[in-house]
Amino acid sequence: MELSTRAIGEVVHPTAAFYQPAVETRGILEPLNTADYALEPSWETSLLNPKNRIDSLDLPQSPLWRVDGCAGLGTQYYVVPLFLQRIPPMRMDVFVSDSQPRLIREQLELDKAFHTKDSARLPRLAIARHIVRILQIWTTTDFPDRESFENFYRGVPFGSRLVLEDLSFDTHRVRVKVGLNHNLEHKLLPLSTLSNLWGPEFPFPQVIDFFDLHVVRILHDSVCLVLIDEQLYIFKALTSGAKYLYHELKTLCTIEPHPNVITRPLHIVTKRCNFGTKKAIAGFTTFFHSKGTLRDVLPLLRAHNQLRRVDQLKWSIQLTKALEHLKTRSKTYYPDLRLDNIVLSKNSDIVMVDFEQRGVWCEFAAPEVNAIEYVHLIATDECVPELISEKYRNMLRDLVPAFESLEDERYTNPEYGFNLPWIALSSVEQEAAEVYMLGRVLWCIFEGVSGPQKAAVWQSYRWEPDLEFPQYRKTPPAMRGLIDKCTRGRRRTLSSVVIRRHSRLILTSKAADEQTADEVKEAAKLFWSAEIEEAEKFLELRDSLRRKGEWNDNYFERPTLKQVLEALEAFQHEAP
Repeated sequence: MELSTRAIGEVVHPTAAFYQPAVETRGILEPLNTADYALEPSWETSLLNPKNRIDSLDLPQSPLWRVDGCAGLGTQYYVVPLFLQRIPPMRMDVFVSDSQPRLIREQLELDKAFHTKDSARLPRLAIARHIVRILQIWTTTDFPDRESFENFYRGVPFGSRLVLEDLSFDTHRVRVKVGLNHNLEHKLLPLSTLSNLWGPEFPFPQVIDFFDLHVVRILHDSVCLVLIDEQLYIFKALTSGAKYLYHELKTLCTIEPHPNVITRPLHIVTKRCNFGTKKAIAGFTTFFHSKGTLRDVLPLLRAHNQLRRVDQLKWSIQLTKALEHLKTRSKTYYPDLRLDNIVLSKNSDIVMVDFEQRGVWCEFAAPEVNAIEYVHLIATDECVPELISEKYRNMLRDLVPAFESLEDERYTNPEYGFNLPWIALSSVEQEAAEVYMLGRVLWCIFEGVSGPQKAAVWQSYRWEPDLEFPQYRKTPPAMRGLIDKCTRGRRRTLSSVVIRRHSRLILTSKAADEQTADEVKEAAKLFWSAEIEEAEKFLELRDSLRRKGEWNDNYFERPTLKQVLEALEAFQHEAP
């Protein structure tokens, strides 16, 4: 089965148990059975037909644009205009519809772009090179000179889009439509509004102007590497969901400092909006840690036999201390614990980043968090029948009575953020869920891999893991016992039934050439139906025992963060 955004609802998310495509999309881009590929293609669809081939993917001799990365499951591409002397962080990304004919998907490698996001591999894909060629034509055709383009670029609303319409193999036939994101600038808030919400004594960082920033590289859908007065910084901004940006800003400015937690923001970045006189907060800056994330560092060190036990223990202890600090001293929770959000300082100490508190991918959290997240996903997905979604909305209201207000796009200064599953948990339950995720991260650290799954659907890595949690190969026995305790209650995952192989979803139980897309969807439906049933049973038991005052908030009897720290330090003292 091919990878597309529809595969999320039909296979990857628990919505697969009830999925009904929206009426307007039915019959469009139905995934093809693998048997279809064995049929003799007609001349109309044959790659021998010149109209079905890309004339060239060679980059222009002097390219005007660069593609830095990808998000949106292969529909959003970060692009940078190279011909400007100063590049403000406008985040005017390129958007490509997921609804493309099979020939275009294959030739432009859209299935690969679904899971390939990094700047090392993505620019080599056909779609990235195609985008550069399309933008080259658009820029030289629609703008008489650099100055006119620069005036246009600096004048559009922050987060505006370049939408490729009528995507074709012929770059001259593709239309580039500018989507002005006035809606985002309307939702951005001025400093005065946040000051009213947070109080006059709130410790705001220094305020600087948006156009004082010069983009060096776009690292992520929310992160740019920028120059300010010839100094490198990270610029954090969101082109959707601005409420998470303001929640993170408030959190980072108020948590008690810790050496292994990102420091409070250095600057607030404001931009004058196109309508009215509002000068809104578009983002903030933090320190740039050039050594990168543990996700990339661990497999590289392991490949070169440079992953030392002393470093593994140091990082594990630092991470656990930081989590305990956040829990005990700052009274907050950290639902985003994964290797992508752990960077290395210049002294090779870990630093935790990303405090939006959105959480990790579906299935990557603790089972008790997943149970509530499954309810949330089914309750709010448009492709789930209304009678079913209403049942789950009622369940969600019981768990988080104010959930509708938290789903609103506006920033309302909620005390505990917007993460419904974590808000539904008590402080003890939150700690137990953090310990679960910590256990999976410890497994990655001691195995030296980039993630807990061999081929995660959401993202592929430059160095893919060669084993899957909870298999052990390099982890010391004492640490295996600790990790198993941390991850008590773990359940089997979708990867036991359906996996990503290269850029397709296939069943684990049959040869790839002997299965159809319908069989993949049916297997996913059965898997998720069983998982949802277990989730409902767990939540019903929790509710019943809570009403009686008999619920054990540490239901799976995991160790506390303090106990994990003690076990790590004891092993550190014993290690040779």
